[in-house]
Amino acid sequence: MEAGSSAGGKRRKKTMSDRGKSVQGSGGGRVLLLGADVICAVFSHLDHFDVARCAAVCRSWRDIILSSSLMRDIYLERGPRVFGTAGVQVLEGAPLKQYLEELAKEQHRIALVNGHPEVYQWQGHTVRVSQCRMRRGMILSGVGDKVIKLWSATDCQCLDVYSVPGTNPLVDMDFDESKVVGLVGRQIYIWRRNGKMSVLQSRDHIISRALCMRYLDPDAVVGCEDGRSRVFDMYSGSCSKIIRMHSGPVTCLTLTDDQLILGGSSYGSITISDLSSGEKVATLKSSVSPIGISSLCFNPDNHLVFAGSTAGHSHCWDIRTLRPVWEVRASANIIYSVHHLPGDTSTLATGGIDGVLRFLSQRTGEVLASYVTSKNEAVASMTGKNKSTIMQFQVKSLSNEARIDNVPRLQRPSITCLAVGMKKVVTVNDEKYVRVWRFKESNRA
Repeated sequence: MEAGSSAGGKRRKKTMSDRGKSVQGSGGGRVLLLGADVICAVFSHLDHFDVARCAAVCRSWRDIILSSSLMRDIYLERGPRVFGTAGVQVLEGAPLKQYLEELAKEQHRIALVNGHPEVYQWQGHTVRVSQCRMRRGMILSGVGDKVIKLWSATDCQCLDVYSVPGTNPLVDMDFDESKVVGLVGRQIYIWRRNGKMSVLQSRDHIISRALCMRYLDPDAVVGCEDGRSRVFDMYSGSCSKIIRMHSGPVTCLTLTDDQLILGGSSYGSITISDLSSGEKVATLKSSVSPIGISSLCFNPDNHLVFAGSTAGHSHCWDIRTLRPVWEVRASANIIYSVHHLPGDTSTLATGGIDGVLRFLSQRTGEVLASYVTSKNEAVASMTGKNKSTIMQFQVKSLSNEARIDNVPRLQRPSITCLAVGMKKVVTVNDEKYVRVWRFKESNRA
């Protein structure tokens, strides 16, 4: 079954297409007329993070940045300590792309832990919103009212609106470059960026009160109150497997590229199952009892599984050994969300009912930094392109010994969900608002 999405879809599609043409079209061509040496000389005035961003603008810029001997000479001269005494030999063994990526991730870590954050907040919905996702500079927010909204993380402007049909509530959502996937009641809806909407038809008895969903193309996995996870093929539209994971509700899910499903339960355990066979692989348990697992994420770069619990604990297991790595009491109350930047193996962001945004060490669980807004009043405001008011708040850093109950609740509304991007974190706080926390390094104020 297909139907049109929200009004104005064709207009938005054209706008997005035109935006893509502007990047690849005449402007980029005129820049290339300067020649590679001149372009490299311009890039040499940027720092490593900005050069890495320029490499993502278009293929021509990327090829110049990653292959030019002039750029290699510039960065070898600027930071010889990175390469050690072997210098050029290490550079040849480690491509410039890898070098720039590592520098960008290190700057990301420094900014989160020691930087100067600012919060930008705007009203994204008409009622309270409890879920958000962030990918490739775009934010998805929803669950609360009957719309899902796509935003630009750069200028906080609305890019698209997806209406949720019918009377059933939106339970969970996710998205990729081409589509938005939403769990609505007992059905999965797909809104494609070309303006079309489709529904994965299923018999009513297949999904028994869905609680959560995760999507990793081509599969969408739904966690249910009966302790089972339902696996749906996004292309055939069929339920390919029903996997028994827990004796109690499946409260949260995460998926791995190695075809594994990890599902947390309200009883404090995490079950790992094989997506292809449906077989149970292992069970991860906490030493803290009784607790419930309220949030999950997996980092494929260091093979670590992170969880937040209803008792305020943060947990870490190594999926290779199935052994716990650390377990810390990061908060006095439930942790609703844990997340990290893809590719980053240093920091983990957590948020929960106490409203404090915390960054933990992925290796040890040590709390590296904690933040709340410093005042309830905005220090500045601006009007966006869609006439929305964007408020700016200052941020206060808290010591590990600080008493959270001494911080007014208005400065720390509960964080129901968060997502991490490069030098930024998006949060929703069970209010009408969406917040973007932007972090600047101390030496780049």
